[in-house]
Amino acid sequence: MMEGLDMKMFVSPKDRLDFYRKEIHHEANNLSARTNAYLTAQSFLVIAYASSMANTNPEWGPIFTLIIPPMLALFGVLSSMSAWPGIQAACDIINHWHRKQTDLLSCQPEIGPAYDDAPLFSSWESSYQGQSKALIFSKRTPWLFSAFWLFLGLFALIIQLL
Repeated sequence: MMEGLDMKMFVSPKDRLDFYRKEIHHEANNLSARTNAYLTAQSFLVIAYASSMANTNPEWGPIFTLIIPPMLALFGVLSSMSAWPGIQAACDIINHWHRKQTDLLSCQPEIGPAYDDAPLFSSWESSYQGQSKALIFSKRTPWLFSAFWLFLGLFALIIQLL
């Protein structure tokens, strides 16, 4: 039943490849938007953290710098952990469609050189290793910022309490 549906949905292997490529492109755009939004939020948090650490008000500055920077660091860790599932999901979906595309190119090699007798993808581009390396930045960024925020939170506490 499902095979019959697939045959009606895709007239040719090229249609199927186009569909896979559109899905990969769509999910890569989603991942890019999520990563950009996350990095923008983190940059504003870094600015707020630096500004709060520079507070020199003689009346309430010491208590402010004892409370606010660690709270911003905690918020940074929590926002990193909240961003991680969405980024990981986008990467998983990209990997799914990339595997389907690779499988299609493996079983239908005639669709690769359709126009210019050159392979559609190099072996590195169509390998899982190539795809995986392309996603590393987005996947690692929440973990790196979490470590960064933990360091800054501890730094803010230590510098104020010593």
